[in-house]
Amino acid sequence: MDFGWHPAAQADYDRVRAETGAWPDGRPATLTQEQWLRCGAAGLLGYSVPAEHGGSGRGFLDTARAMEAFGAGCADLGLVFASLAHLFACAMPIAEHGDDRVRKRVLPLLASGEWVGANAITEEDAGSDVTALRATARREGDEYVLDGVKSFVSNAPLADVFVLYASTDPEFAHLGVSAFVVERDTPGLTVEAFDKTVLTTCPVGEVRLDGCRVPAHHVLGVPGQGAAIFQSSMRWERSCLFAAYLGQAARLLDRCVEHARRRRQFGRPIGQNQAVSHGIARLRVRWEAARLLLWRACWRLDREERAALDVAAAKLAISEVAVDTAAFAMRVLGGAGVRVDSGVSHELLDAMAATTFSGTSEMQLEQIAKELGL
Repeated sequence: MDFGWHPAAQADYDRVRAETGAWPDGRPATLTQEQWLRCGAAGLLGYSVPAEHGGSGRGFLDTARAMEAFGAGCADLGLVFASLAHLFACAMPIAEHGDDRVRKRVLPLLASGEWVGANAITEEDAGSDVTALRATARREGDEYVLDGVKSFVSNAPLADVFVLYASTDPEFAHLGVSAFVVERDTPGLTVEAFDKTVLTTCPVGEVRLDGCRVPAHHVLGVPGQGAAIFQSSMRWERSCLFAAYLGQAARLLDRCVEHARRRRQFGRPIGQNQAVSHGIARLRVRWEAARLLLWRACWRLDREERAALDVAAAKLAISEVAVDTAAFAMRVLGGAGVRVDSGVSHELLDAMAATTFSGTSEMQLEQIAKELGL
C-alpha cells in the first residue's frame, strides 16, 4: 500500500522528536506560557490547520506521523494532550466548519500559540451520550443566548476560545445539537478549575454559561449540525491524537530494552530471561500492528473514504497497548519504576486515560460491531 507521505513528513517527524526530546522532563503543576509558545513555535498547535490561516495544512497521515514524534520526544503527556485537544477539538472544527470571519480572526491566534483553545461538550450526565446535553442555546435576533454547565473541559482555565455544544432543539435529540465558537471574555461565561490525577499538566475545569450572548455567525456549520461536527472532530482526535500514544509506547519500550540490557541479576542481564525478552517482543508486535491500523485509518481519511471501523480499531488498539506497555515498564524497571522521579507511574496513569477519553474502549467496540452489521 502506497501511503503517500508528504515529502517533508519524515523531516517533520525527525525535527519534532528532536525538538521536543530536548525539552525539560519536569512537570509543572499546570501548563505554562513558555511551554505553550514553544509548541506553537514548533508548528504543533496548527499542524493540520490550513496554511492560509497560519497552519501547515497537513492531512491525517502526515499529522499522525508528527504527533507520534511529539509523544515520543516529550515525556509530559499532559502537555501533549493539551496541545492536541486544542488543535483537533477546537481549531479543526473551526477550520472545517466556521464562518470565514471567525476563521480569519481565531485560527491564526490558535496556530501560533497566542491563544489557547478548548472543547466544551461533556456534562455531568452527558459523557459518551452526547445527545443528552442539558446546555441550551436559543436564538434572539442576530444572537444566541447560551445557558448551562460543561464539565471536564480540557484547557478551560487558560482557554481564550471554546468550541461549545448546546441543544437548540431538544425534541430532535442529536439533530437538535449545535456548535458555537465562544470567546473567553463573553459576559456570563465563568470557569472553575479542578485537579485530576492523569495528564496533570493539562488544566481542566467546569465552564458555566449564564445568559452568554454570541453572534449568530459564531455557529459552526448550520444549527442542528453540532453532533455531526463533533463526530467530524473525533476523526482527528481518535486518529492523530492517539498517534502521540504510539510515541509514548515506543519511548517506554526503548527504555525497557535499555534497562534489560544494563540491569544484571544472578550474573547476567535480565534481558536474557525470556519472561522479559518475550514480554518486550510481544509488546513490540502489538505496537507495530496498532501503528499500521492507524496508518490505514489515516490513509482512508485522507482519501475521504469511510473509515469509522478503521478509526475505532486503531484507537482501541493504541490505547490498550499504551496501558500494557506502561504497566510492563513498571514491572521491568522494578524499584526504579515505582520511584516518582522515574516518571513511569505518571506514564501509566496518562496511558490509562486513553481508554476513556474520546470514547471509551467499550464505545469503540460498539462502533466496530455496528460497522460489522451487528
